[in-house]
Amino acid sequence: MNEMKKWYEKSGAEGDVVISTRVRLARNLRGVPFPSHLDDSRKKRVLEAIHEAVIGPNSLFSGFFMWIPVASLSRTAAVSLVERHLASPEFISHPEGRALLLSRDESISVMINEEDHIRIQVLQEGLSLKQAWKTASRLDDALNERLSFAFDEHLGYLTQYPTDLGTGMRASLMLHLPALEESGIINRTASNLSKLGLSLRSASGEGGEENGCLYQLSNRVTLGLSEEEALSNLETISMQLLRQERGAREKLMQRIETQDTVARSLGILQTARLLGTREFMKLLSNVRLGVSSGFLKGIAPETLNRLSVLGQPATLRLPSGQEELPGMEQELLRAGLVRKTLSGA
Repeated sequence: MNEMKKWYEKSGAEGDVVISTRVRLARNLRGVPFPSHLDDSRKKRVLEAIHEAVIGPNSLFSGFFMWIPVASLSRTAAVSLVERHLASPEFISHPEGRALLLSRDESISVMINEEDHIRIQVLQEGLSLKQAWKTASRLDDALNERLSFAFDEHLGYLTQYPTDLGTGMRASLMLHLPALEESGIINRTASNLSKLGLSLRSASGEGGEENGCLYQLSNRVTLGLSEEEALSNLETISMQLLRQERGAREKLMQRIETQDTVARSLGILQTARLLGTREFMKLLSNVRLGVSSGFLKGIAPETLNRLSVLGQPATLRLPSGQEELPGMEQELLRAGLVRKTLSGA
């Protein structure tokens, strides 16, 4: 039987620019204070209630999710969750009284007792806003039947922060925008999108490492709009941004200097013996540009998606079980992974 592929091992619609889609729902239990106002014993009761609803023998989800107490994880395993976009940095920084529900293919994760009692998150490859929303909505409805979420007729879903009131939904796209970054118009674009109720910001790696021209485009308005309206707005704007990026790429790839940079980047990745995180992500971005423009042949976009996650510091260390790798061993390990993956390309 084939091993189940993770979301980051695939490439979806508009995959030359859109790496992934995320839909997140913030929910709280009716009649229970927000997690920031709960002591350890009450946080434990919230965990028990959700565990019974999702993992219990009478649950519709029995066997579908893994239950992961955050306090049971090593530092490396916890940081790897952040690198794989399955949990937030804040969530793992205070592990007591918190747990993560995770589907086998890592496309669905549920953070329990973060800022809200429940943070449902659906991740899918490429541009897939409607499908990700449908998946999140089905899980939301099923959990609400078992747990009863806090809801107000005028304010919508009640959340820890007022900025999440209403739908409680944040939808976002992870975009590769090397040409717009190179042209220097990213900041102006982000400012214009802000006026439309959207946020465009750089996706930084662990420790603020440069993250290979990756940007997150997301909705900022959750009150006064339906989920469908918010998703429609986000998709419409994203398609405009995609056309702009593709036009800029076409001009950029006509330059011999860019072609040389792309070709050299692939050569380094295929032969390097040491690769630091910053250099790795920059080279990978260059190769991704070459692949998406058709300049480089024989490399699948999903291969680059997989490398961008598995080459992150903690995720790279995870199979060895080591909290730290001495000296240059981490750079040596990353270079070996990349050479093996790209051999023959």
